Amino acid sequence: MSVRNPKYDIAFGENLRKVRTAKKLSRETLGAMAGVEPKQIYLIEVKGQSPTVATLVALALAMKLHPKKLLDFEFEFEE
Repeated sequence: MSVRNPKYDIAFGENLRKVRTAKKLSRETLGAMAGVEPKQIYLIEVKGQSPTVATLVALALAMKLHPKKLLDFEFEFEE
C-alpha cells in the first residue's frame, strides 16, 4: 500500500489556493510574507506537490491562520 495519495495532494493545493485568494493574496505576496518562493506555492496549488510541514506552517502563519486550517477540507479517502 502506498502512503502517497496524489488526489489528496491536489485537494490540499486547491484548498490552499481557495484560502489564499479569499485573503486576496497573490502567490508573490504570500511567498514574500512566508519566506516561500512563489513557484513553490504554484507547484503546491497547481501541480499537487506535497509541501513540507515547515512550508505548511510558514504559509499558514503568514496568513494569520492555525496550520490545521490548511488541512481542513473535505476529502474522501479510498480504501
